Amino acid sequence: MPNDDLVAGDYKRSANHFDARILDEPGARWPVEADRYRLVVSLACPWANRAIIVRHLLGLQDVISLAVTDPIQDERSWRFTLDPDDRDPVLGIKYLSEAYYAAEPGYDGGISVPAIVDVPSGRLVSNDYPQITLDFSTQWTKFQKADAPDLYPDHLRAEIDEINDLVFRNINNGVYRAGFAKDQEAYSRAYRRLFDTLDVLEQRLTIHRYLVGPTITEADIRLFTTLARFDAVYHGHFKCNKRKLTEYPALWAYARDLFQTPGFGENTDFDHIKRHYYQVHTNLNPSRIVPDGPDPAGWTTPHHRGHLS
Repeated sequence: MPNDDLVAGDYKRSANHFDARILDEPGARWPVEADRYRLVVSLACPWANRAIIVRHLLGLQDVISLAVTDPIQDERSWRFTLDPDDRDPVLGIKYLSEAYYAAEPGYDGGISVPAIVDVPSGRLVSNDYPQITLDFSTQWTKFQKADAPDLYPDHLRAEIDEINDLVFRNINNGVYRAGFAKDQEAYSRAYRRLFDTLDVLEQRLTIHRYLVGPTITEADIRLFTTLARFDAVYHGHFKCNKRKLTEYPALWAYARDLFQTPGFGENTDFDHIKRHYYQVHTNLNPSRIVPDGPDPAGWTTPHHRGHLS
């Protein structure tokens, strides 16, 4: 994703180094095949959460297997300590980094999720999180369930891409720019952009049920995973505290609407989310104390958005 608007003091997100694509076309290096690839995720990570939700919505659970890492990383990053013997039962590895090194020996960059690993070779194929979900929608069609939604319809792609760019810059990555800003000016700049953009979306979602068009699209999924973490983490931990999500009538109802849609709520794990952010980011939270709140019960209250178009 772009960092071209950065200035001194801004947090810079690393580029996705492994950007190979799994394609449904003759001669593809990585062809679309059932039971060949494993999606490695952390339930805490908003970028990985997108892939989990899209996989569920499209009915790809029996085609692309899922590996879930411990929400708490160690010095070797994402690890499979939730599995017996601390080892992923399909890939046979203890750390996701092993798949990175199998793909590129000597790689010295970051280890990130989501990651798609080729099971037969044990090699990482991609950690390109924006493209992974788009390819689930456009390349895996022959394996999608019969009533799978079109999350990236042709006639709306330009508008979806435009919204996604705005949301990435100022909201998805905006909370990180605020939380990891290197000086006051950079923090304040990210803070203003974040809340200015939330105000714009609040107005948009007052009259529309979804961000683009009459049904859920890729744009809604990308916004949702940040909103789901907003009050629990970003409001306090990243100092994004002008308002809580629950103080935006339209955005809060919209987030609940999505949460109550099959594929969203059951793939949102507030325990993993809070433990990861509050116990891994020790520069921001040296005590590693995890807050007990907020109460997640509000997510299941009526949203009253069914009448919107």
